[in-house]
Amino acid sequence: MKPIYLLAAFAAALLPLIAGTAWAADDHGHDHGAPAAATGPALPRFAAVSDIFELVGVLDGKQLTLYLDRFADNSPVKGAQLDLEIDGAKVQTAPHGEGEFEAMLAEAPKPGVLSVSATVVAGQETDLLAGELDIHEEGHADASATSPRWQRVATWGLGGLLALGLLIWIARRMSAARQPRLGGAA
Repeated sequence: MKPIYLLAAFAAALLPLIAGTAWAADDHGHDHGAPAAATGPALPRFAAVSDIFELVGVLDGKQLTLYLDRFADNSPVKGAQLDLEIDGAKVQTAPHGEGEFEAMLAEAPKPGVLSVSATVVAGQETDLLAGELDIHEEGHADASATSPRWQRVATWGLGGLLALGLLIWIARRMSAARQPRLGGAA
């Protein structure tokens, strides 16, 4: 067998291995115990931090869930009182577990950047936290970031087939160039 055909055969044999590793790395049972990532757009959220407290808010329509932790060790703040303002409007909060609060807004906020301020009273500690809630219009998510697995596999497969075709074409050209030309002038 000619060396160029051996090279083409070797490349053809490696192609499934290369495509297989790319496919296996694409969450095909090889998650190593990691939790599955959520799909779809993330809910709008904000963080407000001081030397004492950290407040994180997650907005789902008109429902606002708030998490209040100690900055030093990230432990939930027990028995705290939380007064909240969003864009200057007072928002009533209700405790919902250790370091958790819930609030219902009068209406879902419109897209834009909203200022958030919170006054926290926990025992003898009082602190003022400030942050911003940046709400984007939905539908601007990058479509390529959420492309289905079959499209990525098909892209790799097509690329591999094109590379294999190129190798075979080069092999034939090199083989044809080495062939002695028969015939001559009469």
